[in-house]
Amino acid sequence: MPHILIVEDEAAIADTLIFALQGEGFTTTWLSLGAAALEHQRQTPADLIILDIGLPDISGFETCKLLRRFSEVPVLFLSARNAEIDRVVGLEIGADDYVVKPFSPREVAARVRAILKRMAPRPVIEASSALFRIDPERVQISYRGQPLSLTRHEFRLLQCLLEQPERVFSREQLLDALGVAADAGYERSIDSHIKSVRAKLRLVRAEAEPIQTHRGLGYSYSPGHS
Repeated sequence: MPHILIVEDEAAIADTLIFALQGEGFTTTWLSLGAAALEHQRQTPADLIILDIGLPDISGFETCKLLRRFSEVPVLFLSARNAEIDRVVGLEIGADDYVVKPFSPREVAARVRAILKRMAPRPVIEASSALFRIDPERVQISYRGQPLSLTRHEFRLLQCLLEQPERVFSREQLLDALGVAADAGYERSIDSHIKSVRAKLRLVRAEAEPIQTHRGLGYSYSPGHS
């Protein structure tokens, strides 16, 4: 039974989330401070964290940055702010989704289910004549025998492309692979993730361009350019 850590300083909001999530079969823990959430995750890791941005001790953004130093647990941000820059920053520091207050508790529960479903491990596979090896259990992809230093979002992005060579994925479809709602305003952040993945691939083979850009459409993995 997945365990959800709720980090929210407003008791009424936390109570609403607890009721909705427990009604869907999840177990929950509620904390009101970012520092306490970090310590809790170190001691008794949750399966997913719902994290308010406006916490009284340290911000949700800073909490997520510190969390990513030792954990790849999925994070869903809650915020009263709806600015696109906040949503983009949230994704780029390692969040999986972003929900704006006021929200529907049932929608939050549905997003939690969707994130956990996408995070379910897949079997180890070989891709394109063993140029790539994907190990979901370790959240690791090797290229030409060398492990790549990827963030969790970069791992999911490259995994999605590798599993369907030559298929052109739109930004919205790649967001879906990351477990992020396409309507969250994150589409352009896919470009920065692609740029980072390409740079890491070039560290292994400078002339390789396995990720192809299709202007106006999206991106694909091309084995012939690996």
